[in-house]
Amino acid sequence: MAKDKTQQDIAKMSFEQALEELKTIVEQLETGETRLDDAISAYERGSQLKRHCEDKLREAQAKIEKISLGADGNVASEPFDAE
Repeated sequence: MAKDKTQQDIAKMSFEQALEELKTIVEQLETGETRLDDAISAYERGSQLKRHCEDKLREAQAKIEKISLGADGNVASEPFDAE
């Protein structure tokens, strides 16, 4: 039940909020001063935050449209393809 609440909390976060918390977790883990149980919990939350950020980026990418000028001079848009 606690994991469901955690996931709901993360789902409400903006990309920027999730990224900022993820940065904080990484900094804490890099110090090596975190107790093992706390480090494992932080790592799990970091994984959830990372997944949330990736989902938000995919959503944003899907909304971006590529604007192009056709041979006839008309402006057209099509889905953006990053690849």
